[in-house]
Amino acid sequence: MTLTITVCAPLSLDPVPALSALVAELDADVEIHFPTELLPAQRFPADHRGVPGFTRSAADEARWKDLLARTDVALGFPGDSTEGVVELFSCAPHLRWVQGTAAGTGELLTGSGLAPDVVSRALVTSTAGLHAEPLAEFALFGLLAFAKDIDRLSELSRRREWPERWPMRQLAASTVVVVGLGGVGREVSRLLGAFGATVLGIRGSNSSGMVEGVTAHLSMKELDDVLPRCDAVVVAVPGTTRTHRLFDADRLARLPRHAVLVNVGRGSVIDSSALVAALREGRLRGAAVDVTELEPLPADSPLWGRSDVILSPHTAALTVDEDDRIVRLFARNLRRFLTGEPLHNLVEPGRGY
Repeated sequence: MTLTITVCAPLSLDPVPALSALVAELDADVEIHFPTELLPAQRFPADHRGVPGFTRSAADEARWKDLLARTDVALGFPGDSTEGVVELFSCAPHLRWVQGTAAGTGELLTGSGLAPDVVSRALVTSTAGLHAEPLAEFALFGLLAFAKDIDRLSELSRRREWPERWPMRQLAASTVVVVGLGGVGREVSRLLGAFGATVLGIRGSNSSGMVEGVTAHLSMKELDDVLPRCDAVVVAVPGTTRTHRLFDADRLARLPRHAVLVNVGRGSVIDSSALVAALREGRLRGAAVDVTELEPLPADSPLWGRSDVILSPHTAALTVDEDDRIVRLFARNLRRFLTGEPLHNLVEPGRGY
């Protein structure tokens, strides 16, 4: 029977030529649809939600539902949202596999509220690891910014002052705890190793093996013991019930006063109120965060306007060529799907990633 593939998320490039070449090579009976007229337009590269308020005419909505009803494989959830998860599983009775466009695809499944037996009728894969390089670069940016006193330098420049010299910190002489050794944590560790830092890698429940750049591989149970002797922490774990507020007031209190906290995982991993309190009381040197507990960050959040906080609006992972990399990942997984091999980045719905 013909396998129907539907691209359900807006992309900045047409994936059909590359996918068609793969299908022809494997001599598979596959029909590929990229219905751009039925999808919202992107607002920026790597935008998989599209313009807000997008609607279809009655005729287009009927076409869309008919296409979903025939879909076996989907690239992206409609709207990159929990509502899109519900729509796809509800309208695509023949669905066999969904390639998500986000590393947090598992969180969409969890947030959808769908029963496990509904979600488990199709394989779901994420883009875990796809954003490792840009997120690792942001993590290093945050660590270097505070090691080289970016806040002090900026203030001196504003005041046009040339003070007495002072010693800055070096990553080469630092001990950095990397919490989570998935794709992002591994790349952070590799870069830190190249700088000469001592890297203590805290494994998640699903990671194993030696990681380049890591000086010592530790378990989550050992986290509290190593925090007092670290100069910085890089958080790179997904948002799950197990990691919710992993860094609470008690854990933040274990860090030295000169320590820097970087979060390139999920905002739910750090207690925002406890973080603000630690910064206000001078118990932390600074924080660089790409994610926050509430997004968008409320205008009255105390995190705004602080010279010891570098805020990124959950954008550090995005690159102009992201859609191309997503399509290439999908093609690699599609080859595996058509040849019966295990898929990359398979999500376990009950675990959340």
